[in-house]
Amino acid sequence: MPKLSALPLSELQLRKSAKWREFPTEILPLPVAEMDFEIAKPIRDVLSEMIKGSDTGYLGPIPELGINLAKFAKARWGWEIDPEQVFTATDVGVGMVEMARTVVSAGDLIMINSPVYHNMNNWISELKCKSYDAPLIKTGLHYTIDLNAIERGYAAGVKAHFMCSPHNPVGTVFTRDELSAIADLAKKYGVTVFSDEIHAPLTYNAAEFVPFLAVSDVAREVGICVTAASKSWNLAGLKCATIITAHPKQLERAKSMPMAVHYRASLFGAVASATAYECADWLDSAIETMDSNRKFLKALLAEKLPTVGYRIPDCSYLAWLDLSSLNLGVNPSETLLTQGKVALNSGITFGPDSGQFVRFNFATSEEIMYEAVNRINSCVK
Repeated sequence: MPKLSALPLSELQLRKSAKWREFPTEILPLPVAEMDFEIAKPIRDVLSEMIKGSDTGYLGPIPELGINLAKFAKARWGWEIDPEQVFTATDVGVGMVEMARTVVSAGDLIMINSPVYHNMNNWISELKCKSYDAPLIKTGLHYTIDLNAIERGYAAGVKAHFMCSPHNPVGTVFTRDELSAIADLAKKYGVTVFSDEIHAPLTYNAAEFVPFLAVSDVAREVGICVTAASKSWNLAGLKCATIITAHPKQLERAKSMPMAVHYRASLFGAVASATAYECADWLDSAIETMDSNRKFLKALLAEKLPTVGYRIPDCSYLAWLDLSSLNLGVNPSETLLTQGKVALNSGITFGPDSGQFVRFNFATSEEIMYEAVNRINSCVK
């Protein structure tokens, strides 16, 4: 498959300065998890036809979304999805919150595994629940599940587990054995596992990713998957995600959600998502491009900033960089923004022990990565 070409630097800056107005035009903004690539032509075409036909109303039933997602999951991972158990929500955050409302009450404990996607804590606050952190085990720059910490949390009364799989920001793809063990513990302690699998299609070796609901009968009983085409096909602004169940108990919970959970999603987002799951060739090109980019970033850091810690991620386009050797202060991201004019996500927002980390989006051009690393280097010099 051919690599994708990123938008030119000047066009990118114009587009992003309009989109992220908090950044002056001289800032190079790389904190948001989206790609700098044009979307797949079939998606552009179907959206254009909708506009031409003035098909801009509310979202109605869209069975093709579940059908196409099921075909994609079967071909990609051997995962059998029942299209009748696919539900639509505005985005993954809304899907997680609305399904969690069917499980938890105010004050309940919800588990996370830090360092983890920062909005999970926002979702927990929205539910008026309390966060219980079972941090990942860090070996060098590789992170894995701590089953002992998870069991302690489950035994302490955790009601739901918000799991990021594959993991954002550390780029780990969990093994079948790890996920199976989590499922068994969840059944033992009566915990519902909410698996956020939004980055799953971007696993570099597709065979390594195991959907939680494909792990075992126990996982299907205790688990709920929330995902979207948004990260993998660059559709986040179109606002559509899916909630997937695989057990009668979880199906009934999904059916108990307010009807508005479906209808608040975007018509454009739902149609674009259904189309995206038929664009595996575009996805493969994107993965090829970002595979090259993740390795280019490794070589670039080795040349320019050899003491920066970076483990090439197993999935997606988010590099988790340890800047502790650079002595950039308590919050390196602030130093990089004010002195280097490059915006990256602050590690402290992902977990209390990650203050010296930043998250770097490499779904862009080599030119922009080179410029960003040079700006980081300028802060050190």
